[in-house]
Amino acid sequence: MEFAGEDDTTPLRRTPSASKYFVFLLALAAGIGGFLFGYDTGVISGALLFIRDDFDSVKKSSFLQEAIVSMAIAGAVVGAAVGGLLNDRLGRKFCILASDIVFAMGALLMAAAPGPTILICGRFLVGLGVGVASMTVPLYIAEVSPPEKRGSLVTLNVLMITTGQFLSYVINFGFTKVPGNWRWMLGVAALPAILQAVLFCFLPESPRWLVRQKRFDEAVSVLERLYPTGEGTAAYDEVAAAASEWQEEGTQVQGTNFRDILATKEKRMALTAGVGIQVFQQLVGINTVMYYSPSIIELAGYASHETALLLSAGVAAMNAVGTVVGIFLIDRCGRRRLAILSLVGVFTALCLLSAAFRLTSTSSPDITWTTSQPDKTDFTCPAFPYSGNSSTFQFPATCTGCLQANCGFCAAAHDEMQPGSCFVYTDNAEHVCQDLVRSWFTRGCPSNYGWLALLGLVLYLLTFAPGMGPVPWTINSEIYALQDRGVCGGIAATANWFSNFLVAQTFLSLTDALGTSFTFLLFAGLTVLALVFVLCYVPETKGLSFEEVEALFKSRASSPSWTPFLRADSKYTVVGDEHQN
Repeated sequence: MEFAGEDDTTPLRRTPSASKYFVFLLALAAGIGGFLFGYDTGVISGALLFIRDDFDSVKKSSFLQEAIVSMAIAGAVVGAAVGGLLNDRLGRKFCILASDIVFAMGALLMAAAPGPTILICGRFLVGLGVGVASMTVPLYIAEVSPPEKRGSLVTLNVLMITTGQFLSYVINFGFTKVPGNWRWMLGVAALPAILQAVLFCFLPESPRWLVRQKRFDEAVSVLERLYPTGEGTAAYDEVAAAASEWQEEGTQVQGTNFRDILATKEKRMALTAGVGIQVFQQLVGINTVMYYSPSIIELAGYASHETALLLSAGVAAMNAVGTVVGIFLIDRCGRRRLAILSLVGVFTALCLLSAAFRLTSTSSPDITWTTSQPDKTDFTCPAFPYSGNSSTFQFPATCTGCLQANCGFCAAAHDEMQPGSCFVYTDNAEHVCQDLVRSWFTRGCPSNYGWLALLGLVLYLLTFAPGMGPVPWTINSEIYALQDRGVCGGIAATANWFSNFLVAQTFLSLTDALGTSFTFLLFAGLTVLALVFVLCYVPETKGLSFEEVEALFKSRASSPSWTPFLRADSKYTVVGDEHQN
């Protein structure tokens, strides 16, 4: 099969360095979708602090706060579910453009929301766009990347996610003193969505999707732009041979038969690995950290919104640093090994967080009834009456008990660990406390162990980001056959977002029911299950072409074992850049 325009005068011919530069720019442009994903994840955590201040109904309801956060995730579940079918029928480029338009509409609707209901509707639209982009962008990048650089380029998308998260905290902090703060925080996200839409009007479609649609001339033209001389021919022959194979087997160009996927053992194994690792990425608790990072920091004993946002930005920066490490390691260390090491670190960090919050809850300052307290009739929490007997109190006479009674704790002026006052949870009580130059606590109590919780958050992100951050998306961009890639990738992304929704919608309720310490201990237990799953069901795909990965699953499908990848040996062993069969 010959390359169109093989003469030296063709305007599409590029030097190797120019072609590689073009592929990198293509991945970077596509990664704006990851930036939107990350920005939305991070921005709501800070905006929620101010949304609670503006809407009294939100302030008093953990469920409503969870709904504002998780409605975007519900939209992402729908977006990822339909995204697989849309990718196969309409193409990767169309899906990215459509996700940008929907995301921008949602961001503007949130900025103008007069109340929680419209805000939640805007969150759903934003999530819809993020859901489509979350499964399309890694797929698009993988299909335009050479095998030896595929892991790094797909991880570039994850770097864009973590960069979006970091910048969201910086922007949140910048808008804290601006009127309409949370509206600006949510609304500015429309700008990168519009930028990506404009860029993709001029960027090419995935050549593998074009081959799948039998649009061979267009695929050749795109491949000439993507690869140096000679590499484009090899890439075209590779995808053309794959397309011919599945067409000869009777697969329809416009879709794939899901029943055949479930009935074919190697395809079922690939889907199990892809869905499982996406689910466990969420069940180890990453988005409790990202969605609720400022709230967690307030729970650790930092009362100020501004302090919580500033510390959250520093924590998010560790996520970006860890992802940069992942870019350098994923094509060297390998996907499977990186995920295993990452999960060990995540387990350690979660145990540290659990211990930190346990120490915080047991060292809470007491409640005092000194004469320096304002008018007790107007401000004293009903659960702790001034003249009451402490033996009759429903809650312990400490800051922790005060917050459990849905009241606010006004800390001592010079030493927050000294006894403080328990007031009713009202704006007037907060203003009185602050007029006394005392800190007002409503989410967590003053603590000598807040630094330990921050250390746990930093360790969590530094160990999660290089491995369990990029590996699930990279694995899912590699393990499916050409004709199944859109549908299976959509199923796996849907599973990821559904798990994300489950965790985000229950986190605050779990902390109310179990306490923060036991909630993080629960996530540590789930991390152990994730480690067992990766050891048993996830293969190493480092440096393998799509066709070699498919052959790897076929070879393991003949094994009767329920744990086909528990043993380290493989039909394909990687030695440097060589693959031995």
